[in-house]
Amino acid sequence: MIQVKNVKKSYHTGETEVHALRGVTFVIEKGEFMSIAGPSGSGKTTLLNLVGCLDKADEGTILIDNEIIHDQSKKELALLRRKKIGFVFQSFNLIPVLTAFENISFALSLLNVPEKKIEERTLNLLEEVGLKGMEYRLPHQLSGGQQQRIAIARALIKDPLIVLADEPTANLDSKTGEDILKLMKTMNRKHKTTFVFSTHDQMVMDYANRLIRLHDGTIQDDKTNPSAKG
Repeated sequence: MIQVKNVKKSYHTGETEVHALRGVTFVIEKGEFMSIAGPSGSGKTTLLNLVGCLDKADEGTILIDNEIIHDQSKKELALLRRKKIGFVFQSFNLIPVLTAFENISFALSLLNVPEKKIEERTLNLLEEVGLKGMEYRLPHQLSGGQQQRIAIARALIKDPLIVLADEPTANLDSKTGEDILKLMKTMNRKHKTTFVFSTHDQMVMDYANRLIRLHDGTIQDDKTNPSAKG
């Protein structure tokens, strides 16, 4: 479903050139639940941003659902993100003035989905993530774990091909973080949605069915995890 071929990416900090990715190649199949792990500076967030069409590679090719993305315009990439990619961030990134219901449903309203279908899908997802009855609460009225559940529902509302999660447990205590991982794995199985995590949290790695380890912008290891939790 996603192909990354010999991708390279560098950044300039003043006069210093930082090689974030040095020729990375791998394939992500539909329905995977996988982690991209590594220490700070290994390139994992850069790689997630490239797959999420938030940035462009300097060299190499990325295909999403058989579409080559590096030659697409900003408008085309925005449409691809809107239709096919969901995001979950460590800081939740909910809109503070919108209710839980509105935060989840906003993405579908951008796609001109009929109002009745938006309401039905949003209420169903609220129930699936365990927040039925909280649809009118604002983000500040929710705990961190509840906000992350809203963020997961928001990512899934448009039935994306892939959900990209950047350190999704970083701002949660260990118990809440594990509950969130169990929820995402349940959603992965139920909706057949691909989940890709960027993380240095061992607990996230333990739940992943596949683990890619990056070091200094290259793939150090890529293996399945037959004893994955969940």
